[in-house]
Amino acid sequence: MNRIGKRPFLPLIVFALIFVFIVGCSSQEEAASTEEAGSDSASNEENTEESTEASTDESAGYPLTIEHAFGETVIEEKPERVATVQWGNQDVALALGVEPVGFSAANFGVQDDSGLLPWTKEKLDELGVEDPNVFQDTDGLDFEAISDSNPDVILAAYSGITQEDYDLLTEIAPVVAYPEAAWATSWREQVTMNARGMGMEEEGQQLIEETETLVEEKLAEYPQIDGKKMVWTNFSGDDLSQLHIYTPADSRVKFLNEMGLTFPESVTDLIEDPESYSLNLSSENAQALSDADILIGYGESEMLETLQNDPLLGEIPAIRRGSVAFIESDSPIVAAGTPNPLSISYTIDEYLELIGEAVDKAAE
Repeated sequence: MNRIGKRPFLPLIVFALIFVFIVGCSSQEEAASTEEAGSDSASNEENTEESTEASTDESAGYPLTIEHAFGETVIEEKPERVATVQWGNQDVALALGVEPVGFSAANFGVQDDSGLLPWTKEKLDELGVEDPNVFQDTDGLDFEAISDSNPDVILAAYSGITQEDYDLLTEIAPVVAYPEAAWATSWREQVTMNARGMGMEEEGQQLIEETETLVEEKLAEYPQIDGKKMVWTNFSGDDLSQLHIYTPADSRVKFLNEMGLTFPESVTDLIEDPESYSLNLSSENAQALSDADILIGYGESEMLETLQNDPLLGEIPAIRRGSVAFIESDSPIVAAGTPNPLSISYTIDEYLELIGEAVDKAAE
């Protein structure tokens, strides 16, 4: 801003002679200076606002870079419209108080055609969301519907998207993909990556701490669980020649590890790809399950009798003594095995009760 300079001291007589002239000039100069000052002030105010916004973006880490299995995603500014695809990512957004502009329907564990799991519905009701935009994409991503939701970011930290899926999604908006392997993201990583993608890293950390506290409080009621060996094994009553096992890379098993349960080496020794979340095993090699104190898996209660009557599988100690926790299809836990903060808080009591009963039978 231009400033008026100081005038030298004038003798009183000279001042009197040119007083009128000085007053006139000063008035004109002062008016011009005031106009310039006002202009400069407005300019400075505008610059200050821009600096504040830039400072805010800078303090929030924008533009931010998120590394994942397909490379890096750069998010230029805090997203306002968040979409999620595949399993459970919408629950992280909802747990942080954010309504997604669109999210994938749950593809199992749902008792109606809503595509909503009970904890998702409960949180939507809590947030006052009456008509969520659910992508009916259980047979493959609905790229058109995702694009129509006009997202600023797409969350897929827990998913099995392919490179092709990722490339197509990035044409719609920046994508937060899984960190290393498909379907192997722990619930903590889901929260950390998705929250960062939404510009809510601190809130995400708080959500993790609150969930950890909840789990610790509930586990205190089941001290017998700690240190027991378990294997998540799925059987098919139609074909008992094959077993399906979730490995320690799977989020289901990672959550059980957090509860104090361990995975026997007799099974981990059979895993060739440490990043693979599952393993198929012939029933002829079922003796690998012999070291397990309990087995956990999807199935109906009648399955236990079927397994006990099988000449090979019936010899597995956990099956013989009935220390098996079967998660039935009409139980919310059937979809909560892949955990996130909402599913954990909704099912933790029932889940621990089921596991605790299996452990108690192992001790009989």
